[in-house]
Amino acid sequence: MFALEVETEFCAAHAIVIAGTRERRHGHNFRVRVVVAGESLDREGLLCDFHAVEGWLASIIAPFRDGDLNETPPFDRRNPTAERIAEHIGDALAPRLPASVWVESVSVTEAPGCVATYRPARRATTVRAARSTKKRTR
Repeated sequence: MFALEVETEFCAAHAIVIAGTRERRHGHNFRVRVVVAGESLDREGLLCDFHAVEGWLASIIAPFRDGDLNETPPFDRRNPTAERIAEHIGDALAPRLPASVWVESVSVTEAPGCVATYRPARRATTVRAARSTKKRTR
């Protein structure tokens, strides 16, 4: 199995609800680390183009940059926790990836030592596509 990691950062504010109480609005330099994986490489020896993953990630987080997450979809309707941010990024990235590649994990760091990680279930079609591609190339 192979994996690629792409990292980026964005500044944004949020006020989350903890135990029924809304925090005071505050800002973070959110750090995002995405890991995509696959069972095999393409004919060029690549799992996936780093630059493509960087571009997709940039477009997913663009609405959040220098903004208030509580006023930005989907967090205008959801508690903008680091866990939910990671989930949103992973779920938005997954359909953009090649069929044989999946999101292994998305980690969002709010502050040093405070990291939330989302590990989505592999898409069944992705696993099947990877297996049938592997069988055809042997």
